[in-house]
Amino acid sequence: MAVELAAEMLEILSCPSCHGSLAVDHERDELTCVAPDCGLAYPVRDRIPILLIDEARRPDAS
Repeated sequence: MAVELAAEMLEILSCPSCHGSLAVDHERDELTCVAPDCGLAYPVRDRIPILLIDEARRPDAS
């Protein structure tokens, strides 16, 4: 399932951990923090971003 978020929504959302910007990773259906010292990836399920740190994937995890 592809991540479909309005550009306006993506501008408003930020990483709950570091407050950095998020980018869409279409291959993994995730929102990924673009901050170099963070990089957490948050899942998108049923077109809903799950912005919980406990649900995020660490950048070094597959």
